[in-house]
Parts: sequence; C-alpha cells; structure tokens
Amino acid sequence: MGDVFEFDRDGLNLWSDEERFEVTRERLAEYAAATNDPIPAHRRGDVGSPVFAIVPAFDALMAPAVDVVPMDIFGRITHGEQDFHFHRPIKPGDNLVSRGRVIGWETKSTGSLVYIHLTCKDEVSGDLVNEQYLSGFFRGVDAGDRVGEAIPVIEPHTERKQSSPQAKTAHHVDDDQTFRYAPASGDPVPLHLDEEVAKDAGLPGIIAHGLCTMAMAGWGVLAEVADSDVSRVRRLAVRFSEFVFPGDDLETRIWNAGTDNGVTTYAFETVRGTDVVLSNGIAEIVD
Repeated sequence: MGDVFEFDRDGLNLWSDEERFEVTRERLAEYAAATNDPIPAHRRGDVGSPVFAIVPAFDALMAPAVDVVPMDIFGRITHGEQDFHFHRPIKPGDNLVSRGRVIGWETKSTGSLVYIHLTCKDEVSGDLVNEQYLSGFFRGVDAGDRVGEAIPVIEPHTERKQSSPQAKTAHHVDDDQTFRYAPASGDPVPLHLDEEVAKDAGLPGIIAHGLCTMAMAGWGVLAEVADSDVSRVRRLAVRFSEFVFPGDDLETRIWNAGTDNGVTTYAFETVRGTDVVLSNGIAEIVD
C-alpha cells in the first residue's frame, strides 16, 4: 500500500526524558491572545485555557516517536487526533513535569498511525495535572502489523449531529495567527511560518497550527456550555480532518450528547463552510 518501514519495537512504552516547565501569568496570557481567546480569566493569565496544556508538554510530544520511527520519514507526519484528560487546570506558579511514550502503532490504507501517551504532573506533589493521547499519521508508510495499544476512542456521535446544534460560535483565523501562535505555543514547525517550505510540501501556502484551531474550538465550547469555567472541563478531544489557513472563517457547532454521573458530554465539530476541519469533537463538562 506504500513504502515499507520497520518501526523499532524496543521503543514501545519507553518513557522519554522528563521535560520541566514553569508556568507564568505572562505565558498564559500570551497563549490566550495568540488563540483569540475572549475569556477574561485566560486573557489575564489567571488560569490556562484547556489547550494551553499542550505547551508544557510540547517538547515531550514527539520525543518518544524518535525511539520508534525512522528519522527519514518524519517529514510525512501530520497530527491525527488529540485527546486531553484533565485532573485540574494549569495556573501561574505551577512547576510541571511532562514525559511521553509510544504505546502502539498500526497500518491503515493510506499510511500508518503512531499512538502516543503523555503525562503532565505537578513537580512538587507528583499529582497528575493532565494526561494526553495523540496520534501521528505518517502518509504513505507501511509499518506492518499492529503493535501495542491504540489511544482511547473518540465517539463521533454521528446520529446526534443530524439534529440542530444547541449552540454555535464563530472564529476567524487572522493573517498573522501562525506567527503569534508559534512563539506562544513553542511550536516552530516551518509549515506554519514559511510559504516556500509549505509549498514544497505540496500545500498552497502556510497552514494554521491544528492545536490553535483546537484551542479556538475549546474556548468556544467553554464559553457556550461551561460558563467559561475551565475547572469544569474533564476531557477535550478532536480529530484533525482538514488543513486550516490564515484568513479562514470557522464555526464550531455544539450538541448535548447526554449526562452521566454529573458530567455532560458535548459533541462538537468545527467547519469552514461545508468542510469539517475538526471532527469527532468531545467535551466532557462537570455540571
């Protein structure tokens, strides 16, 4: 189905080195501004927005994959899914420790998925602050048989989305969005910053960071169904379905998917016209 590469099984479940991060009010506020987040507590840096959780863990994001995936195919990777599980919000003054591991991989018809698990803990108490699961998709790569475990399933709630959404929220991707998001997030990937690099990769131009789009959807859901209170969020997950570009106008549509034990699950998707750019969105909110 594609080029055959051997992934290194010795790297399976091998934890990366610990990455330390000191949270400042300024960095929290910078990230909120870089994602056009309108929630006052986020803009002031009082507390981190949900997707800010990627920032302390970013250096641990791909480090474990280096122990598994051949280096010469990293140029083929795209972000498949991102799934945050929150134990508490991130606040100024936190000293956080993150690390990651590859938990499995499998071959699909158009490429291979690598599954990664990240943990972020409070350095002082050792308590979990959040866990993250993500998939990296390597286009046109055959990694052979399935190995290890997959990340948790993100329920699409397809039938629920046949009805009218409970709420909608709009987002605009600014022309300079990627140049503000890159330093705020610590993500310097040139596909988001250099037109020539993006075009050499077969794109029409630079693309927005997928996690920036997810952050926009995250604050939209938070504002519409959680009273803008990040402490109520237990899970936020999406599948990245289409590239987003500077100048795009987006809309996040939200459906109530039911309540269990005091937690309501909301299904959501983010669209650009008729294109779904974030699919299988899930937000679990404490009532």
